[in-house]
Amino acid sequence: MYLGLVVLGSAICEGLLLRTGEPVTLHPDLILLLMWTPALASLVARLALRQGFADVSFRLRGKAGLRMLALGWLYPLAVGLVAYGVAWWTGLGGFAPPKMASVGLEHAAPLLKLAVAIGMNLTLGTILSAMSAAGEELGWRGYMLTRLIDAEVPRPILVSGLIWAAWHLPLIVSGQYAAGPRPALSAILFAVNVTGGAYVAARVRLESGSIWPSVAYHASWNALIQGTFDRFTQGGDSARNATTWTGESGVLVVGVAVLFALLLVIRPWPVRRSPADEPTRTVSVKTD
Repeated sequence: MYLGLVVLGSAICEGLLLRTGEPVTLHPDLILLLMWTPALASLVARLALRQGFADVSFRLRGKAGLRMLALGWLYPLAVGLVAYGVAWWTGLGGFAPPKMASVGLEHAAPLLKLAVAIGMNLTLGTILSAMSAAGEELGWRGYMLTRLIDAEVPRPILVSGLIWAAWHLPLIVSGQYAAGPRPALSAILFAVNVTGGAYVAARVRLESGSIWPSVAYHASWNALIQGTFDRFTQGGDSARNATTWTGESGVLVVGVAVLFALLLVIRPWPVRRSPADEPTRTVSVKTD
C-alpha cells in the first residue's frame, strides 16, 4: 500500500515536472509536494491499517540522541569541505563566490563569504530545508525502513536506499535535476551517492530511535551541498552540474560521501524504534 501510494503520487508530480522540461528549481511548489509524497503515503497507510504513530518518534532523548543529531547535521559539511575543497584546489571545479550583496558582503574576501554562507545554511538554511526534507524522512526512515526490517527483507537498508535512489532518477535522466553533461552517468553516480546516504540516515535514525537526526542529515545536505558549495563553484547549480566532478552526482562528491558513509556505518549499531526502547538488534553495512 505504501509503495503503491508513493509511486502514484510521485508519478503525478514528476510527470508534471517532466512536461515542463525546465530545471526543478523553477517549480518549488511541485518539488515541495513531491518531497512530501512519502510522508503523505505513510499517513494514509497508517490510518488505513490502523498502525498508529508510536513507532515514528518525534522525541530526542539522551546523549545518544544528541550525538546522532550532531552526526547527521555535520556529515554534509565534512563531505562538502573535502570534496569541493579538492575540486577548487585542483581546478576540477572553479571557486567562484557569489556577490552576496543582500547580506552586505559584495566586496568581502572570498573565504569570508564562504564562511558566512556555511554558517547561514548550517543554521537557518537547515531549519528552512527541514520543512521539505521532513516529508521524505517521515516516509523513508519513519515508515518504510522500519517495515522492511520488521518484514525481515534481506539487507533492508540497502533496499531502502535503492528505492530512494530510483525515486529521483526520472528527473536526473531528463537533465532537470543533479545532471551533468552525461545524464545517464549522473543517474548512476547519484544512485550510488543516495544509497550510501541511506546508510547514514538509517544509522542516525535507528541508533537514536528518533526521526529528527535523519531530518537534520537530509536538510543539512540540501542546504549545504546545494545551497552553499554548489553556489560557490563555477557554473554550479542544484538543478544541473557544470561538470562531472561536483554536485550531488559529481565524481568527487560521490566518492567522498560514500567513503565517509562507510567509515560511519562499518561497525554495528543498535536499532531502536523510539529513544526509550532497548535495542532490539544491531545492524551494519556488512549485514544490512
